[in-house]
Amino acid sequence: MSEQTTASTIHVCSVCGTVVENDQAVYVYGAAYCPDCAARYTTVCAHCGVRICYSDNAGTDSFPLCQDCYDDYYTNCDRCGVLLHRDEAYYGSDDDAYCSSCCHRRYRGGIEDYYYKPEPIFYGSGDRYFGVELEVDEAGEDSGNANEIADIANRNEVRVYCKHDGSLDDGFEIVSHPMTLDYHEHEMPWADMLERLRGMGYLSHLASTCGLHVHVNRTSLGDTTEEQDTTIARVLFFFEKFWNELLKFSRRTSRQLDKWAARYGYKDHPKEMLEHVKKGTSLGRYYCVNLQNESTIEFRIFRGTLRYNTFIATIQLVNRICDIAVMLTDEEMRSLAWTTFVEHCTEPELVRYLKERRLYVNDPVEAMEEA
Repeated sequence: MSEQTTASTIHVCSVCGTVVENDQAVYVYGAAYCPDCAARYTTVCAHCGVRICYSDNAGTDSFPLCQDCYDDYYTNCDRCGVLLHRDEAYYGSDDDAYCSSCCHRRYRGGIEDYYYKPEPIFYGSGDRYFGVELEVDEAGEDSGNANEIADIANRNEVRVYCKHDGSLDDGFEIVSHPMTLDYHEHEMPWADMLERLRGMGYLSHLASTCGLHVHVNRTSLGDTTEEQDTTIARVLFFFEKFWNELLKFSRRTSRQLDKWAARYGYKDHPKEMLEHVKKGTSLGRYYCVNLQNESTIEFRIFRGTLRYNTFIATIQLVNRICDIAVMLTDEEMRSLAWTTFVEHCTEPELVRYLKERRLYVNDPVEAMEEA
């Protein structure tokens, strides 16, 4: 009996032949290893915890991976080879994967093509994120200038990139990754970027070609698709109800809006507005609120600007519109007055801009020069 027990509780190391007790043996793919050989020749997958041989390590010495975990969750930077979780990789228009550093260096190449769209990187903590597209013109579609602007924004992380835009005469488009309002206000060096653009000779407001577009994630408008649609219906209704005020805020001309950010046409109820839009529209994405993106809605009504207060006030207005569209009922939205809406706008940049445009309930202030 004792001989059988001993035979069933000891194993021979598959590498060095040492006899080891069952409770001391380390198993890799069913083979027994003594503790010394296990330490020398095997490791543990950092993702799933399965023990593997060093020769089968698909990761790195400091972050070993089994082949299955690498294939499912990881990749390598196509420029420098560093190991990346797929959620942390940046993808270029060529579908190559890049680490943050190489992605930043890649942006130093200048201006991406119009169709370039990397995986979004979300900045800030919150539920609502704003992606900004700012068009600048009249001083060159110049890679060196684009690099300099990207360098200001991307000092520590990749937060913007620059793209070609065929609607511009001699400029480019600056696109931000999604950011919370607080991040736009307090973390992004927008003021430095806009000042440098002015110093380079670029125009935005003063160039008839330029817009300022703001994307908002749909998930911030409701937990379900039905809730999101209800909120979007109220946003559309708000735009039609207060079209004249928003036209004034936008600094666009009616002719510019007809071309780039047209109105849908007034309906008497938010639900009717959404039904009208869903039946089909002829201008594609060129409406004041573009609903053609799967993950965002895009506010396209605003004219471009290189003035910081106007820039931040625009994002704040979009946030405020989304807030009331979420909070109010359809009937409350129908009875809402513009004066009531602006009375509850508290951000100093937005209040100042509303006063400059003669859209606030208090005394107006002198408008600063746009660029």
